[in-house]
Amino acid sequence: MDRIEAMQAFVTVADLRGFAPAARRLDLSPSGVTRLIAALEDRLGARLLQRTTRQVTLTDAGSRYLERARRILADIAEAENAIEGERTRPEGQLVISAPVGFGRLHVSGIVTAYLKSYPDVSVDLRLSDRMINLVEDGVDLAVRIGHLPDSTLVARQVGEMRRIVVASSGYLMAHGEPKRPQEIPAHDTIQFGAMSAALDWRFVEDNGEIRVASTPRLATNSSDAAIQYAKAGGGLTRVLAYQAAESLRAGQLKIVLTEFEPPALPIHIVYPTSRLLSAKVRTFIDLVTETADWHFG
Repeated sequence: MDRIEAMQAFVTVADLRGFAPAARRLDLSPSGVTRLIAALEDRLGARLLQRTTRQVTLTDAGSRYLERARRILADIAEAENAIEGERTRPEGQLVISAPVGFGRLHVSGIVTAYLKSYPDVSVDLRLSDRMINLVEDGVDLAVRIGHLPDSTLVARQVGEMRRIVVASSGYLMAHGEPKRPQEIPAHDTIQFGAMSAALDWRFVEDNGEIRVASTPRLATNSSDAAIQYAKAGGGLTRVLAYQAAESLRAGQLKIVLTEFEPPALPIHIVYPTSRLLSAKVRTFIDLVTETADWHFG
């Protein structure tokens, strides 16, 4: 027996004072309504309705149960309406994860515009370069740069990102500009990335991959530190395009070896499921695709 369905049948019979009109209201057969009420009474161990050939009336137990049943059904309807509202109207808290630098420079501006457009939503923006588990950490969506491992997450590509080699004009004037990747070992280099990452720099030539080993004078997991030292003439460094964008615009750095760059990395928004996607997640993704210029290719 579906207890909620049986409770709804009982309340409807009580309201309409008959099994036949209740059956029509519920789109069930009269015998189906009768079976639901009988099963409910058996479960409760009490008669709820007195039936005669002419009318249906409540017993004392039925009158007491009716009041509680109405409250329960009203609470269920309220809960369902709230969930339905979350799917159709953006509200509640939206938890977003993004890499530290990219989040600060590019995601935070989208969040500002989003909050202005949707006053019923609050945002928890978590910036971290750690690969988090969305479900375990309670995150609604994440912005990720790079190729994604196989997973159960749904991914929506929203841009792409070049990996570039840059140096200051002063360094290039003093040491010469490398024309091919194989010349890198003769230069001072700055290694940026996770401390566990390989020191090889990867390039593409004639549809084949080239790996060039480097012995960096500075190794760091901070793009700001790598770029700062490169601007000071410290050598060549390999970073993501957005990380050096400001210094490139200011003429403090120059891109080299452009023709040997590997394909741009994809930028994705990932989220746990596309089934019954909440309105707050859907509208944030829509805002990114409509307004953000995340094409750094």
